[in-house]
Amino acid sequence: MKSSHIATLAVAVGASSSAFATQYLTVEQAQQAMFPDASGFKDASLQLSGEQIKQVEKLSGLPVRSVGWRVFAAYKGDAQLGYVILDDVVGKFELISYAVAVNPDASIKQIEILAYRESHGFEIKSPAWRKQFVGKSAGAGGLSIGDGIASISGATLSCTHVTDGVRRIAAIAQVILKK
Repeated sequence: MKSSHIATLAVAVGASSSAFATQYLTVEQAQQAMFPDASGFKDASLQLSGEQIKQVEKLSGLPVRSVGWRVFAAYKGDAQLGYVILDDVVGKFELISYAVAVNPDASIKQIEILAYRESHGFEIKSPAWRKQFVGKSAGAGGLSIGDGIASISGATLSCTHVTDGVRRIAAIAQVILKK
C-alpha cells in the first residue's frame, strides 16, 4: 500500500472517530451561546396538559413524545429575552441532544447541538445547516425537510429527526410560551 493511501486511511479513521459520541456544549455553554446578553437563566420547565398536547400535535403534525419539557427562561435584569428548550431525538440509532432558543414571539432564535453520539451525520452541527431554522415559527411553514430546511447527504436521518424535534418545540413555544 502506498504511503499516500495509508495517510488517507488514517485521516478518514481519525475524522470518523472524532465525530463519534462528541459532547459539543454543556447546557450552560449553550445558554450563554444563544443568549450572550443574558444576566441569568431561570428554570421554567413545562408539564403539558392534555389540551396543550392536542394543540401542539395539531400545530406540529407530530406526536408529543413527552409531557415534561426542560425549559430555561433567559433574562437580562428583569427583561425576559426568550427561552432555551432542551430535547433529545434519535438520529439513526443513538440520541442527539440539542437545545433550541426561542424568542418571546415564539420564533426560533438559534439551535445548538449539545451531544452527537452517531458515527455518521455529525454535519448537522454546521452553522450553515442550523442557520436555516432562524426566524421560523410553528404554523408558518418552512420547518420540514424539503420545505424550508435542506437535508445533508449522509446525515438524512439526523437532519429529519432534529428538524421534526425543532418543529415540535416551535409548536410548544407557540402554544405555551408565546408572549
